[in-house]
Amino acid sequence: MSATTDQTAFRNAMARFASGVTIVTTRSSDGAFVGFTASAFSSLSLEPPLLLVCLQKDADCYTAFMESDDFAVSILAHGQSEIARRFATKAIDKWEGTPVTPGRIAGLPLVTDASAHCECRIRDRVDGGDHTILIGEVVRAEVSDAEPMLHYNRQFGAFVSEGPSLG
Repeated sequence: MSATTDQTAFRNAMARFASGVTIVTTRSSDGAFVGFTASAFSSLSLEPPLLLVCLQKDADCYTAFMESDDFAVSILAHGQSEIARRFATKAIDKWEGTPVTPGRIAGLPLVTDASAHCECRIRDRVDGGDHTILIGEVVRAEVSDAEPMLHYNRQFGAFVSEGPSLG
């Protein structure tokens, strides 16, 4: 297969994949907290507990994540779309008006009232084209009763159950 898919067609196809929305945070070398919105996020392994998140190489916080040993993930809850938008915007104060609590492991910011949190140690960084794939070993995880926020076709929404799961 030698043909390359048109970027617009690829973006439109990927917009049809519903996913959760996360805020990923770390600390820069000068001690400032930084973060970004990610929907390219997944569990990777149960033993050891690993997850992955993809970071765009031109993100404002890219250098901090390349130098840090830790990161934290807040899986946003339904109703937290303004936080997702704020952390997806470049060159603004992402923390203004964002309710956070410090994580127990490295003190990294966790979004208050999120549906889940994971605190991770960097296990690996893998090149992924215009992104870097951050692989984290989960050292602490917690969940709440909050329903997750979903991202589908460039819009935020809520989960609607169709009945019991597969497993």
